[in-house]
Amino acid sequence: MKVNVRKLRENAILPAYGSAFAAGADLYTAEGAEIPAGETRFLHTGIAIELPAGTVGLIYARSGMACKQDLAPANKVGVIDCDYRGEIVVALHNHGREARTVAAGDRIAQLVVAPYYVAEFEEAETLSDTVRGVGGFGSTGK
Repeated sequence: MKVNVRKLRENAILPAYGSAFAAGADLYTAEGAEIPAGETRFLHTGIAIELPAGTVGLIYARSGMACKQDLAPANKVGVIDCDYRGEIVVALHNHGREARTVAAGDRIAQLVVAPYYVAEFEEAETLSDTVRGVGGFGSTGK
């Protein structure tokens, strides 16, 4: 699948996959920032993308950054709709107890491009029965 990417800043880096079978492409920040403990900073990637119709860009944490540096997207999973043409900005939150520094050119998140369905929501008087029923929040196991 081809995805057009527009550089909005000269130092911007296009998303890149870390291995042949990686599902997520690394997103890079175009600016440095210090993120104090417990705070969030909006980091600009310097790119805009044109996702194909019927796809969505999902922004996830990079596991190493989240586990070793306590930095992960503040909204857990960012959603880029296929009709959005603005700059990709990652709200990076510091879950740790000390400030962290991110330098321009660092990998800060990963982008997964996936298909999606558009649902037609219809009000109903009843829903079909299932074994699970109305059980939620841990009802299927410990």
